[in-house]
Amino acid sequence: MTDEAKSGLLGRLREGRSEVGGWYDIVRSGGVKFIVLGFSAVLGIVISRLIITTYGTDVYAQYGLLVGLGALLSANALGVGAPVINTVASSDQPSSDDHLRQVLLSSLRVMAVSAVVLILIVVAISGFGWWEAVLGEGLLPGTGPLAAAACIIFWALTIPAGMGQRVLAGLGKNHIVVATAGLQSPLVLLVLLVTLDARSENGAFIPVVAYIATFLIAILCWIWAARLIRPTLSTAAKQLLARKRFPGARIKHEALPLTIIVISLLLAMQTDRIILSHVADVEALAQYNLAAQMFTPITALASAAGFTLWPRFAAARARNKSESPMRLVGVFGLLGAGLALGVAILSPLLASFASDGSITLGWTLILAFSVLATLQATQYPMSMYLTDAAGLRFQAFMLVLLVPMNVGISWLLAQKLGASGPVIGSVITIFLLQIVANIIYIRYRLRAVADDTHSDTQPMTGQ
Repeated sequence: MTDEAKSGLLGRLREGRSEVGGWYDIVRSGGVKFIVLGFSAVLGIVISRLIITTYGTDVYAQYGLLVGLGALLSANALGVGAPVINTVASSDQPSSDDHLRQVLLSSLRVMAVSAVVLILIVVAISGFGWWEAVLGEGLLPGTGPLAAAACIIFWALTIPAGMGQRVLAGLGKNHIVVATAGLQSPLVLLVLLVTLDARSENGAFIPVVAYIATFLIAILCWIWAARLIRPTLSTAAKQLLARKRFPGARIKHEALPLTIIVISLLLAMQTDRIILSHVADVEALAQYNLAAQMFTPITALASAAGFTLWPRFAAARARNKSESPMRLVGVFGLLGAGLALGVAILSPLLASFASDGSITLGWTLILAFSVLATLQATQYPMSMYLTDAAGLRFQAFMLVLLVPMNVGISWLLAQKLGASGPVIGSVITIFLLQIVANIIYIRYRLRAVADDTHSDTQPMTGQ
């Protein structure tokens, strides 16, 4: 092969791989996530079985309640991922880009303030003894509040440490973030085995181990990212407290819409356990925890694969190219439904093994989670398509409407149906205010673009 032919071949390979959000990126991130999820799912079931058989259902219920708080608390990053990822991705020389340093500096300051505020809230709740009022009766008496406080403090420390993960995502290395996140379950299992070997009789603090593992993983990603863009990230960290001497960049215009979206989604989807902890019994909370553990990997897989679509649609908009997400909506929906069906078929066996037969999942709960996982997978390409200013505003508006409706319906149904109530509430609101609403809005936008294109290509006629 001649040098010219080699150059042409390499050029085509680079061109194909540089098409962000293309099938290569989707398959790579999705494939890594699939491997991590499979590994983590098996370990998760083993962890659940060990907790239930050793410490009982009450400890397992608290474990699911506190671990589930991690997703709810992620809103404390206040949407800084958007300006960080966008700026890193658009920078030609991230190691010497002063604007990138300013964006990182402003983002780190926001994250640091958020972490301090969260720690102060923890101190206040602990001081006034409000943990049961906040999290319900799912907490164990005595040790439960202390475990909850420790979990949230470690999460607060993870907020600024998580900057490295956002930088890696902006560099096109989201698969590294996904892979390192898979270290959490092995670390939790290792500590659990050590605890069992030491014959500890208190399992209340097992959830804290998950948060410590998350913090250590964030530190690992920070070190990795800092080396890749050296010295930009390290310089920003050193200038963190010198606000007057080292001003940052403006990030609110990108961070605010994403913050509203993230908070709304978390309030809608991650409050189910708290609702059950208030209006149902511990058995219902344990059933929800176990079912969610089996179906959540489907959503996580769709998220990892779908995240790569954001830059793809953004690039298409920059080229004034109209690219519909609807074909991908169908692909993601079918894959989500297929995976949900597989989990539903295996659910009796998985539940029996994980709980040693002490927790039985009803088919209403399994069916509700199957539909929910399918809808969430279906939604992902549409949410990635609507990432321009108008699209983000539309998503934020619809989600602000969704939150009170979801919480209200979930609260009412939880009292009547138990564990399946909040899941059915999520299915109803997601279908109406995300799936249907987004399809209507996207089709309207595509028609508007088509009409503009058609009018631009019409021949001009004279009198």
